[in-house]
Amino acid sequence: MLRSTRRSALRTLLLAGLAALLAACAPRSEPTAAPDPAPAPPAGALPDLGGRRVIVAVENAYVPFNYIDPATGRAVGWDYDAVGELARRLNFTPDFREIAWDSLIQGVATGQFDLAANGITITPERARVVDFSTGYIFVRQRLLVRADETRFDDLASFAALPAARIAAQKGNTNYAVAEKLVGPARVVAYDGFGELVQALVQRDVDAVIVDDVGGQGYVGVHRDKLRLAPGALDAQELGLVFPKNSALRAPVEAALAAMRADGTLDRLNAKWFAPATP
Repeated sequence: MLRSTRRSALRTLLLAGLAALLAACAPRSEPTAAPDPAPAPPAGALPDLGGRRVIVAVENAYVPFNYIDPATGRAVGWDYDAVGELARRLNFTPDFREIAWDSLIQGVATGQFDLAANGITITPERARVVDFSTGYIFVRQRLLVRADETRFDDLASFAALPAARIAAQKGNTNYAVAEKLVGPARVVAYDGFGELVQALVQRDVDAVIVDDVGGQGYVGVHRDKLRLAPGALDAQELGLVFPKNSALRAPVEAALAAMRADGTLDRLNAKWFAPATP
């Protein structure tokens, strides 16, 4: 019994010594400060939209903004390149949806689309139902005419021909400009922009009112058939379109500003919008 008691006391002593040794070797616990906050993003950093899908409305019939390339069958244009660049910078997935022009802005206003990119002029009337980005280019309305046209030289001489008719797209700011230029009786309305150009080529109308960059695109495609008449009306600004109070607008604005600052927007405009024809 005595031997057993001694062994038990020795074991207790050894365990106590081992505990003391471990405590002495362990690092001392110091009071810790609260962790530093995460570093702020660098100045100019863009929001990350987490790969979310963004539904984008396009007409796919407005050269050079969005159209189907007849050589490849692919949808191409300024809108596809610009929205693709926005998507890369903001980390979203664009889902392009084709829709007729006369339903496009209303579709955005009712939330059917998150964004519209279609060479859309910023106007106070439209701004009552949708929100716009800051403008990405200024355009001027001009007359698109047949290459062999000799009856008139510019807007004024066209307006002076009482029998000359002008085509314009329904619901487009160009339609209002055409009415102001020659009066409603001489304006022929079409649903799609491609239909206007076809009517001009087939001599159903005498001219088409068009934004200069759009006109340059069609002249590039039909150089042997079409040209832009000299002279232009007042400049208008084009912008991207969002539903009212859209949370997407601020990130897109930030990305557009970055694209302006680093020259990307200038490069896209130079690629798709040919220099103005005199």
